[in-house]
Order: sequence, then structure tokens, then C-alpha cells
Amino acid sequence: MAPPDTAPLVRAMRADDLDAVLAIQLACYGAGFVEDGALIARRLAAAPHTGWVAEHQGRVRAYLAGYPSTAGKLTPLHGEFEVAPAPDSLYLHDLAVHPEASGLGLGPRLVRHAWAHAAQAGWRQSTLVSVQASVGFWERQGYAAAQPAGPAQQARLATYPGDSVYMARRLD
Repeated sequence: MAPPDTAPLVRAMRADDLDAVLAIQLACYGAGFVEDGALIARRLAAAPHTGWVAEHQGRVRAYLAGYPSTAGKLTPLHGEFEVAPAPDSLYLHDLAVHPEASGLGLGPRLVRHAWAHAAQAGWRQSTLVSVQASVGFWERQGYAAAQPAGPAQQARLATYPGDSVYMARRLD
């Protein structure tokens, strides 16, 4: 008899999740987007309360990594997280769902979980860079195209290949 289907569980990302996170990256992204495991570990250490995974049937099938930030500021591709001392935003750097878990709603579930965390912290918005033709997904989550804060942040946006769009969503 097959085991019963279990509801997905969202929980904090831990260091022992990094192998699963890297496997999900490899399954989802082109070579230019895959980020180094040591970098991901440093990011998790820099922002331990704003990284989450979704488990389904006992396996990590999706993750979301973000950090406390300020509106208009973003992380370049392959860059370190720069946690803001006085944040007003939750920057979502990376959301990925393993293709085998497509259709389970894990991406939106992780995003809603992140918003609840941000709202509890008093942050007024969430920001991100949309990559790999994901603008439609993010628009369905309530995000809209926005302008990064000045030339330095525009240059950071330019580190992402293809049609990358900085986006923001109010949380209040």
C-alpha cells in the first residue's frame, strides 16, 4: 500500500539542507544562474531567519532565500547578502521548486510564508529580481516592475543575464 500523501511543510532553511538546495538549483537553472554552495552557506549565516524550504513527502523540494533589505537595493548575481541594519523590505533573492514538485503550489506557499515573516518584522514591502521569464509568476503574486535605487543598483541588475526585472510589492 502506498503511503498517504502528506501536506507540504514550510520550515527554516538549515545548513544541512544545502545539498538539497544545490540539487534543486541544478534541476531548475541554466549554468549561468547556479550559485556556489559556499556562497549559499554564507548567505544563510548572514540572514538565518529569512531562508526557508518546503518539504513534501519527507524531501526538500523547494526553497526561498532572502534577507532584510531596503527598497531599491538588490544583490548582484553571485553576490553576498548585505543585510540592512534598518530594513524596510524583504528582498527575495532566490525561489526554486524542483521540477518533480511542479504543480504542488510550493512556490506561492513559500512566498506567503516569507510575507508573513516580513509583516511581523514590520517591513513594508518585498522586492526581488525576476529572471528566466518569471515576471508573470511574480505579477500573479502582486509584484510590479520598479526602479532600482540609482546607477550602482542598476549595475547590479545588469549582472543577471537575459531579461531581468527588478520588482516590488507592498505588504501593508
